[in-house]
Amino acid sequence: MDLPDFKQKTGSLQIVQRNNMKQWKYISALFLILTVCTAQTETLTGRVIHISDGDTLKILTSSNQKIKIRLAGIDTPEKQQPFGRDAKQALSALTLQKQVTVDVQTIDRYGRTVGHVSVKGLDINGELVRQGMAWVYRRYTDDEKLYALEAKAKKEKLGLWSSDNYIEPWLWRRGERTSR
Repeated sequence: MDLPDFKQKTGSLQIVQRNNMKQWKYISALFLILTVCTAQTETLTGRVIHISDGDTLKILTSSNQKIKIRLAGIDTPEKQQPFGRDAKQALSALTLQKQVTVDVQTIDRYGRTVGHVSVKGLDINGELVRQGMAWVYRRYTDDEKLYALEAKAKKEKLGLWSSDNYIEPWLWRRGERTSR
């Protein structure tokens, strides 16, 4: 084999290797995307065994795993705030000792599983907003259904909206204790 033939064959081999490398990059990227999407659409089921506050509960799965769940897209009054105990009682009435389904969205910085909770098809996150026991947590959701439920509860002066002196829990946690 003379030198030009060798260069042509090695050049072709390099092109094939580059194409294979590109294919592997695409396949790897696709695998990563599918893995992330699958993780975000995880569904958990379990019996609610504890209510921490108006937007946090603990479930016991069928494999005896205890998982702390933070309801996605909403925020309820803190325990020391007006309607804080009411929000906790509302969540208890809707979920305590009941079988729930959790559509997992993420894990928050505190290690809690964040998701949408339902009991026999009832959207618990939305129900708390509908009852006026929760704000839409604007920083973390763009769910138009929740915004509509909040507007209706506000208009009908349900729950925390029955008072003009409310403080959003995210402001309360930052130390703001006077209403707007």
